[in-house]
Amino acid sequence: MRAAVVVFPGSNCDRDMAVALRAAGADVTMVWHKDAALPEGLDLVAVPGGFSFGDYLRCGAIAAQSPICRSVVAHAEKGGYVLGVCNGFQVLTETGLLPGALMRNAGLKFICKTVDLKVETTDSAFTEAYGAGDTIGLPVAHHDGNYTVDDAGLAKLRDQDRIAFTYVNNPNGSVADIAGVLSENRRVLGMMPHPERAVDAGHGGTDGQALFRGLVGQLAQA
Repeated sequence: MRAAVVVFPGSNCDRDMAVALRAAGADVTMVWHKDAALPEGLDLVAVPGGFSFGDYLRCGAIAAQSPICRSVVAHAEKGGYVLGVCNGFQVLTETGLLPGALMRNAGLKFICKTVDLKVETTDSAFTEAYGAGDTIGLPVAHHDGNYTVDDAGLAKLRDQDRIAFTYVNNPNGSVADIAGVLSENRRVLGMMPHPERAVDAGHGGTDGQALFRGLVGQLAQA
C-alpha cells in the first residue's frame, strides 16, 4: 500500500503520521506543499496535524490553496483515500472535501490531553478494525476543534452513517459531540484527535493502531 504525507510550513505531526503508517506496513512518501502533483500509484494521502501557515486567516485556509491540495482534491474525486487529522481535518473542510467547519473551542482555550471517543461506525476502511460502540482513548491538541455544521448537514451525516467518532465527554463544543466525519463515498476521513500519537506503548496508549492497521490492510487488498 502506497501513501503520501503532505507537509506544509507549520506541520508538526507529519513525521508521526509517516511513522504510524510505516509501522502498519505502508510505503510512505513525504510531499511538500508546493509540489503540483502527487506521486503516481498512491492509495492514500494523509494531511497531518500542526499549524499550517501559522493558522493565519482561518485554520487550514491558506494550506487549502497550496498547489498540492488541488492534486489531493483530484485524488479524492477519483476515489482515492484521504485522511486528515487535526489541522488536516481543517484543511479538508476548507477544500470542500468534507462538510462543516472547525471553529474556536467553546472554552476559548487550547486543549491538550487524551480523550475518550466512541466509534460510531465500522463501515469504512478507517474504522473497520474497531467494534461499533467501542470506546478508545486518543490525544487531542487543538485550539480550533469545535466542529460546526448546519442542521441539514448534520441530518445528512446522521442519515448516511458518516459520523465516524464522537467524544464521550465533549472537550470543545463540537455539534453532536462529533470528533470525526466521513465523506459521502466513505473514502475521506477528517478527525480532530490524533491516532498517530497512540500507536506505541511509549505514547501511553495504542488505541490508534487499529485505524492504521485496518486502513493499510484494506487498501493493500484493493
